[in-house]
Amino acid sequence: MTKLVSWICSLVLLGSTWAALIMGLTLGLELHFTCQEVLWPLSAYLIVTTGCFALGTVGFHVATFHDYEDKALELQTQIQEAPVDLVRRGLRF
Repeated sequence: MTKLVSWICSLVLLGSTWAALIMGLTLGLELHFTCQEVLWPLSAYLIVTTGCFALGTVGFHVATFHDYEDKALELQTQIQEAPVDLVRRGLRF
């Protein structure tokens, strides 16, 4: 299972549970009024928290970015070899 599928499954499970609790489709489970008041802003709180986590993760990976000089040189040589190879295969610019 890919990471995207696991995230989507988790979001569907949380979203459907939240919607069932908001709409009162809890199969006989009675929630207190204070619990129902907390459920409404819960979705916004989760969205903001997820956004903060995403920004923190991106910031961490940008701060700890590693340079791969050997890979950069290999990519530059492939870029220089590509037009020659394309001309050899019959492509005209």
